[in-house]
Amino acid sequence: MIVYDRLWLTLKEKNISQYKLIKDYHISNGQLDRLRKNGNISTYTLNALCEILDCKLEDIAEYKK
Repeated sequence: MIVYDRLWLTLKEKNISQYKLIKDYHISNGQLDRLRKNGNISTYTLNALCEILDCKLEDIAEYKK
C-alpha cells in the first residue's frame, strides 16, 4: 500500500499549506482528500507535487506492506 504521510511532513518543512496548494498551485480539493485517505493518485499529480515542493517522490510517498 502506498501512503502519503511524508507529504504532510514535507509540506510543513517547505512552509506550504494545503490552502496554498489549492489556491496558488491549482491542486484540487478532491486530490488532497484522496492523498489524506491514501487513495489512488495519478502520476501527473505526484509529478506536480514534486515540482511544487522541489522534492523527490520518496519525500511525499512511501510503500508499506
